[in-house]
Amino acid sequence: MHTLTEEHRALIELVRGFVAAEVAPAADGYEAAKQFPRPLFDHLAAMDLTGLIFGEDVGGSGLPQRVYLMVVEELSRAFLALGMGLSVHTLATWAIDTYGTPTQRARFVPDLVAGRVLGAYALSEPGSGSDAASMTTRAVRDGEVFRLSGTKAWVTHGGVAERYLVMARTGGEGARGISAFIVDHDQPGMTVTAPESKMGLWASPTAQLVFDDAPVHADRLLGGDVGQGFTTAMAALDGGRLGIAACAVGLAQGAVDHASRYATEREQFGRPIAEFQGVSFLLADMAARTEAARALYRRSADRRDHASGVGSFADTPDAGSGYPTTVPAAMAKLVATDAAMQTTTDAVQVLGGAGYTTDHPVERYLREAKVLQILEGTNQIQRLVIGRHLTNDARR
Repeated sequence: MHTLTEEHRALIELVRGFVAAEVAPAADGYEAAKQFPRPLFDHLAAMDLTGLIFGEDVGGSGLPQRVYLMVVEELSRAFLALGMGLSVHTLATWAIDTYGTPTQRARFVPDLVAGRVLGAYALSEPGSGSDAASMTTRAVRDGEVFRLSGTKAWVTHGGVAERYLVMARTGGEGARGISAFIVDHDQPGMTVTAPESKMGLWASPTAQLVFDDAPVHADRLLGGDVGQGFTTAMAALDGGRLGIAACAVGLAQGAVDHASRYATEREQFGRPIAEFQGVSFLLADMAARTEAARALYRRSADRRDHASGVGSFADTPDAGSGYPTTVPAAMAKLVATDAAMQTTTDAVQVLGGAGYTTDHPVERYLREAKVLQILEGTNQIQRLVIGRHLTNDARR
């Protein structure tokens, strides 16, 4: 388990100050305008927060996953679109940094790490969400280019990102026929549809990418070889799911904070409603649920670092046994996002009628929590991943 250094603690305090002074006051405005908070993201870049987990050779800080995820949590506590924006950007950057050739890493990663370029990840399609291996977007080799045709759906940062990691079929059916491509926003033959009209998370645009015989140069084939795309996508999602878990915990904590303040200020029958057992028990469950989810995602982050040779998790009974990072990530995403959904629901209940109005942020928190149970693998898929691991172990 990582021990936070004074430097780490100072970083988190710096982020908290930024959130209080700049992020929280601006969140409602960006949401109402349905505008991606690019100035706030640029501020993250200026604070060197867009490359926390990456090596110094590409301009990163080389920090543990736990510290990076704590930053995501703090951002999401006030403004989920910004916290999730950093998480998705990091997911796409990690895939290129990890699976790219040395030339690709030198060419594409530094701008992402520095935050000069916003990253996005394009895996899903209108007809393939949970069943990602059935994608139909195709890339056909034509001399020095691959010609991409098809539609990618549910792309976070669609239309505002400058760099997309796009999965497309270069071979036969199934996972082995999929490759990954680095595609920039000005790619000829690629168009971006109008953003989806969503229940919440309005400041985070979600759109489709449509490819019409788009000529993507072969030097943008990730790793320089075909057939590696699905492996790349799934490995990246392990980290992405931890990012979503941290987002969920931050969102839940924001709901706990607001509901607790309201309950101590709102009076009924001559005393604060926090003194009534029905309300205090709701608040207690909200806080305990959030803290449990926080502990799980941070422990899972330590496992991921250990698997990458960063730090250790000596408190874990099966340390060094090769326990896969996929299962802890799935558990963290499942538990944290379910906790966020229940906690934001309870927060609205604590506020009563006031919680159902836009005068308070808890109605926004509730709408935002729902999508966290869906994106980067629905929670039913997380249960499938965990269940398969358990039954495979039992058969051994």
